[in-house]
Amino acid sequence: MVKGVFYGVGVGPGDPELITLKGYRVLREADVICSPKSRAEKEGVALSIVRSLLDIKQKVLELTFPMTNDKVELELYWDKAVRQILSLLKEGKKVAFITLGDPSLYSTYTYVLKKIKQAGSYPVETIPGVASFCACAAAANIPLAEGDEKLAIIPAVKDLDPLRLALQNFENIVLMKIARNYPAVVKVLAELGLEGQAIYASRCGLPDGFLKAGLLTLPEELEELEELKEMQKDYLSLIITKRSSYG
Repeated sequence: MVKGVFYGVGVGPGDPELITLKGYRVLREADVICSPKSRAEKEGVALSIVRSLLDIKQKVLELTFPMTNDKVELELYWDKAVRQILSLLKEGKKVAFITLGDPSLYSTYTYVLKKIKQAGSYPVETIPGVASFCACAAAANIPLAEGDEKLAIIPAVKDLDPLRLALQNFENIVLMKIARNYPAVVKVLAELGLEGQAIYASRCGLPDGFLKAGLLTLPEELEELEELKEMQKDYLSLIITKRSSYG
């Protein structure tokens, strides 16, 4: 009996042309495309990126993963998704799980992958993709790091003290999933004189993407500005800050 194969495919940050040749080939050869989405989404962002590249006959299986920090609830959704995927693999299907950016970086795919590996001896292949912060640096025409400079990647900043420490010890910082904490983070950057050495990006590579060099320094006084509302609204937002000049 032919064994199914499980693929994790990074589709990049938004521009379909940033998908690797190998990723494109795997997507075209897959029997089923697994597309993660939140409860609120009509269609997952990853699926919207690759939709035009797929064969009309290919099956798409949308898997719901709610935007929550409740580990118990998430486990239920992960387990449900894995059961559906394993059912396809048992049929000998080639199953491609698509994910934004790179599948090894803060991706739902990694949780699903662990459970697939625990459940059986199905072949697995992970196809890397362009990470969002790489695409944002390219869009802004700035280096992420040069020479002996250090680069730190920090997700969902909540505790500001470790952020202050990182900003003092790393020449370059990527702050991911920044939307909810934007005002507080900007205050810290302003304290250290770094607000002018930062770039804010939202949905980089997508048609409604937003990129701004320099940050608003007094968000508590500028709450009514449309620009600040734009900055705060999207989960797919990040800040790149550099101690050296990027101009």
